[in-house]
Amino acid sequence: MGSFIILMGVSGSGKTVIGKALAPAINAEFIDGDNLHSQRNVDKMAAGIPLTDADRLDWLQLIAKVGGEHSAQGTNCIIACSALKKSYRDLLRAHNNLMHFVYLKGSFDLIHDRIGKRAHQYMPSSLLQSQFETLEEPQADEPDVFTVSIDQSISEIVEEIVKADLIS
Repeated sequence: MGSFIILMGVSGSGKTVIGKALAPAINAEFIDGDNLHSQRNVDKMAAGIPLTDADRLDWLQLIAKVGGEHSAQGTNCIIACSALKKSYRDLLRAHNNLMHFVYLKGSFDLIHDRIGKRAHQYMPSSLLQSQFETLEEPQADEPDVFTVSIDQSISEIVEEIVKADLIS
């Protein structure tokens, strides 16, 4: 069995950048969860309309399926997925025993500044406030979540995650 890591956090927290840097360090495939969104969801976000729980359901189920398939095939994978609510994380972990979450935690101001310096195909900075409003930070009853501060370099974040030894 392979291991399955969800890199979670609000838009702009560095999920894709960290995922691409982390994957070779832990012999895993990186998958950007944004690429698994339906065209309908992409269109809504591009228009600056926040997704609803109903919009996210099929997307979360697909992420769980893709990660579970990798794990069952004996390969390690990392999927970038905001996983903002505990209910989303519960859905993702429901059928994935070897799953861990890495929460890329940062302040609104830090992430807002970063988003202003990048171009993203369909996530305007105007949606950041709604992401923070939706975010339910992981609590002690979610022991499979490892939290990392993003107020450090990419290499330091990757090193911290590797040291956590989340790949079995």
